[in-house]
Amino acid sequence: MIDVVAFNGWTKNLRLRNGTAELIVTLDVGPRILSYTRRGGFNPLKVFPDQAGGMGEPTWRSRGGHRFWVAPEDRERTYAPDNAAVDWESRGDAAVRLTPPPETTTGLQKQLDIVLAPEGAGVTIVHRVTRTAPTPVTLAPWALTVMTAGGVAVIPQPSFGEHPRDLLPNRTFILWPYTDLSDARWTLGRRYILLRQDRTRGPTKLGLAHAAGWCAYLVGGVCFVKRYRHDPSAPYPDLGCNFETFTNDRMLELESLGPLVELAPGQSTEHVEHWDLHDGVDTATAISEEAVHGLLSSLLPAVGPDAIPPHGSQGTARPTT
Repeated sequence: MIDVVAFNGWTKNLRLRNGTAELIVTLDVGPRILSYTRRGGFNPLKVFPDQAGGMGEPTWRSRGGHRFWVAPEDRERTYAPDNAAVDWESRGDAAVRLTPPPETTTGLQKQLDIVLAPEGAGVTIVHRVTRTAPTPVTLAPWALTVMTAGGVAVIPQPSFGEHPRDLLPNRTFILWPYTDLSDARWTLGRRYILLRQDRTRGPTKLGLAHAAGWCAYLVGGVCFVKRYRHDPSAPYPDLGCNFETFTNDRMLELESLGPLVELAPGQSTEHVEHWDLHDGVDTATAISEEAVHGLLSSLLPAVGPDAIPPHGSQGTARPTT
C-alpha cells in the first residue's frame, strides 16, 4: 500500500507499507528515505531535528535518512544539493521509482527504485545514476544510511585462519587521516568489527573490501541489516572500498559502494542494497563481541552474499532506457 503523509515537517511523503513494516520517503527533497520501522516500532534512521522540514536551500544539507551519492568524494560533485521536489511513479503495491531533477552542475541523473516485500520487512533499493552530460565520467554509486545515535555497528570479519596453513592475507582496512584505532569506540574482534556511536566523540571512519556483503546496526530494541555485493574482480573507490562506516557525535553511517565504472553519455550504472529489520532485540546487552554474536546468531541464520538475489546490472555501464 502507498499513501501520502506528513512527516517531521515535510508535508509530502510517501508511506510504503505491508502488514509488517513501513517506509517513509520524502518527495519534498531528496530522494531520502526518512523512516524504516516495523509497524508502530522504533525508527533506527536519524533525521536531524534542526534540518527537518527544510527544502529549497542553495547548498547541500545532510538532513539524515538514507541518501544517494557518487564516489570518489568530491566537494562539488558529491555535495550537489538535493533540496528540490522529487517526481515519483508507482511500480507496484509497495514499490516506487523516485526521480529528482537532473543535476545540471554535475551532468548526472539519479533515481531510486524502492520495493517493500509483500510480506515481512525486506526492502530492495536500486540506486541508478545516468550520465546526461556530453563527456564521459568515472564514478561509483554510493549508498549512505544515517543511523540514529546510541547504537552499535556490526561488520563481520572473514573466517579466522591459522598459521602456517593460511599464508596469504584475506582482508584490507582503509583508514582516513582522522581515524584513531586506539579509540575505545572500535572493537576489532575475531568475528566482528564493532563501532559504537558516542554522543561525546568526534569523527572516525573505516573502509573495507568487504566480501561478507552485510552489516548491521543495533539500537533501540531493533536490528537493522543491509546487504550488498562485492565483486573481487572490479575496481572500487577509496583504495578498494565497497563498504565504509563513519560516525561522529550525532549519528553513524553505514555506507555501501558499487564498482567504479566509466559512463559515456546516456549510460547508467546501478547499485543494489537489500534491507531487513528485526524487533524485540535486547540491544542494551550488545556490549561485547560475544554478546553481539549471541544476538545475531538467532536473528541472522543466513547472511552474506549468498543471501542476495541477483538484481540489476550492479556496476556495469549500460545505455539508459
